[in-house]
Amino acid sequence: MEFILVSACLLGHLVRYHGGSAPCESPILQRWITEGRVIALCPEIAGGLPTPRPPSEIAGAAGGAAVLAGTARVIEKTGGDVTPAFLLGAQQVKALVRERGIRVALLKEGSPTCGSAYTHDGSFSGIHIARPGVTTAMLLQLGVRVFSEAQVDEAAAFVNALDRLGTVSAGQS
Repeated sequence: MEFILVSACLLGHLVRYHGGSAPCESPILQRWITEGRVIALCPEIAGGLPTPRPPSEIAGAAGGAAVLAGTARVIEKTGGDVTPAFLLGAQQVKALVRERGIRVALLKEGSPTCGSAYTHDGSFSGIHIARPGVTTAMLLQLGVRVFSEAQVDEAAAFVNALDRLGTVSAGQS
């Protein structure tokens, strides 16, 4: 059975920067929860940030891979540098992926941590850029397929394919 890493905010946990959540109402996600596949995590909380907290963006439209490489910073709207917390959260996720053999993640789009198709440009003006967040960049480096909450059907198809491969491999042993 494939485990699926899911942003805790998508499961209704009050972990977002403003103290709220972003529940993903999907029968597929509910089925995964019932099946015991879901591993909930908020990398920002895992990195030690409080809830609520000031909003953060990756400076200079650099994206999460640049943060991992040490060439960009994650800055709060108030000016504080929260890069160490974002890196610690990504490292926590990396350890979890290795420990549990996670190959699939369903993460909150637009987040400076979890965004997959886009994050923001660092100006706090609402401008989207096509670069992943810090944790998503880490997951991609590890070969984990990352989907947003708008891609639950695609994620389910991928999980089903992995399950079928696992069944075939187990049957050949």
